[in-house]
Amino acid sequence: MRRVDGFIAGKSIKVTSGREADVFNPNTGDVQAKVGLASTSDVDLAVQAAAKAFPGWAGTNPQRRARVMFEFKRLVEANMQSLAETLSSEHGKVIADSKGDIQRGLEVIEFACGIPHALKGEYTEGAGPGIDVYSMRQPLGVVAGITPFNFPAMIPMWMFGVAIATGNTFVLKPSERDPSVPVRLGELFIEAGQAAGIDVTGVLNVVHGDKVAVDAILHHPEVRAVSFVGSSDIAHYIYQVGAANGKRVQAMGGAKNHGIVLPDADMDQVVKDLSGAAFGSAGERCMALPVVVPVGQKIADELRERMIAEMETLKVGISSDPGAQYGPVVTAAHRDKIANYIQLGKDEGAELVVDGRDFKLQGYEKGFFIGPSLFDKVQTGMKTYHEEIFGPVLQIVRANTLEDAIALPSKHQYGNGVAIFTRNGRAARE
Repeated sequence: MRRVDGFIAGKSIKVTSGREADVFNPNTGDVQAKVGLASTSDVDLAVQAAAKAFPGWAGTNPQRRARVMFEFKRLVEANMQSLAETLSSEHGKVIADSKGDIQRGLEVIEFACGIPHALKGEYTEGAGPGIDVYSMRQPLGVVAGITPFNFPAMIPMWMFGVAIATGNTFVLKPSERDPSVPVRLGELFIEAGQAAGIDVTGVLNVVHGDKVAVDAILHHPEVRAVSFVGSSDIAHYIYQVGAANGKRVQAMGGAKNHGIVLPDADMDQVVKDLSGAAFGSAGERCMALPVVVPVGQKIADELRERMIAEMETLKVGISSDPGAQYGPVVTAAHRDKIANYIQLGKDEGAELVVDGRDFKLQGYEKGFFIGPSLFDKVQTGMKTYHEEIFGPVLQIVRANTLEDAIALPSKHQYGNGVAIFTRNGRAARE
């Protein structure tokens, strides 16, 4: 069986822990690979490789570092199809969404290519009597990223692209659920250095693992900063432990994004956009839109009926099906978690208008599929409204006025994105 190991100092490194996890094919439910889970000593090996590479990389002038990023961008684009297929086969998102995952990451790599301009310092002559002031931007050293399963290309590139371009070296701990693409990105980065004529050994390292690896990163004295994306509970843990160990920490948690629909909205556009925002990538997106807030009972009733009709046209299929709107979720455990939230919503008294729990795809009955679900008359006191379901579930929360609708995301426990559907410019700006 195929094995996925860490990528340290430009080489595939088998973990010393003896522990491993299954990597599933979400379409079939079969185990397609084993991923080695790093021990504390394995993480230390990656950190030491990054620490060894840091002086030389930090001393490489910004223009030459940018040259490596240009080559990396070129190589990722050249390997887009194979990367998307690998990503799709482990995560379950369709090929189009997989390519979007990679492309959104490349947008930050493009920004990193222009980083030399942003690294310019500042100088103030005569800031005080006989005093001139200047500032310089310098890299921290070894920094780390802990990334989630839902965007195994985009979020790592968001993190390491700018960090590396500014002269830091990097240890990436991606999700062990879909580990292959991050390793391939590490390999392509080595190739980028070779193409640019610059030794980048140890600049980007990848370790796979669970809490053992996370704690090893958070407690390692040579890791200067940590960036995290994932659930809010773990984000709080990362922030508290990392900060207590003197690290700079960026910890981003959950969201419950809202879409407000005013009576003057173009309803054809509304249902089309909501379908993609709520159900695309099976709802496994930080910026999915799982809550829609129609203003007024009449527009709420119309939206409900239109969404039912729109959902009947959604095609759920295997991730390689070009006609599918979305594929399976990442694991059976996650599918069951979503199903439990649907049952909870029903038990709490919300009206389950469309129930996707019984969806089965012919020929792929053991795959991790779940159909789209729609709730109406969801109340703000319900647990399913407050928590992030992270699946293809759309909740209708009715509001009587625009002011009531705007108050909902503002009072929610998460920091949320909000979309508003209206033809009224004044309302949109409010």
